[in-house]
Amino acid sequence: MTTSRRSDTTRAAILKAARERFAADGYERATIRAIARDAGIDPAMVMRYYSNKEGLFTAASEVDLRLPEMEAMPAQHIGAVLVSHFLDRWEEDDVLTGVLRVAVTNEAGAERLRSMFGRQIGPVAAAVCPDPADAPRRAVLVASQMLGMAMARYVLRLPPAVEMSRDELVAWLAPTVQRYLTAERA
Repeated sequence: MTTSRRSDTTRAAILKAARERFAADGYERATIRAIARDAGIDPAMVMRYYSNKEGLFTAASEVDLRLPEMEAMPAQHIGAVLVSHFLDRWEEDDVLTGVLRVAVTNEAGAERLRSMFGRQIGPVAAAVCPDPADAPRRAVLVASQMLGMAMARYVLRLPPAVEMSRDELVAWLAPTVQRYLTAERA
């Protein structure tokens, strides 16, 4: 195996272990030593590639929300499509749950989540809302719904949130998200 391939394999193992450890333990309790042990490498290698815990967290928490193209979609379906998409992402990607857990207790995690949602939801809001100048406000309202439900269902595991089916969640949340994105300003 070439040095480049070995380096890529090592980085991938570190990031996988870091994502799992941050999701399970949060930022404060996750340690470089535990992550290195999980990855089967020496802690010095983690430091070599990522400098420190914050650098590792930044790399491990990079998430592309893969938001669907909303511009060509019929306006009346935007809320349902977006809520369904977010439910899929939360259920498929433990990294999002890990970032959310860290964000509530650590400024680096909070900044990571703010940046991720701002960069990725903002353009969707700007593309579909009646006045693009309102896009930042509308994007934060959508984020409040998606992050709030993620916290209730996937982090706190509040029984009513966990017990609701996906269809029920979409039925409850989609009209609100739809209104946030497409309604005329009040």
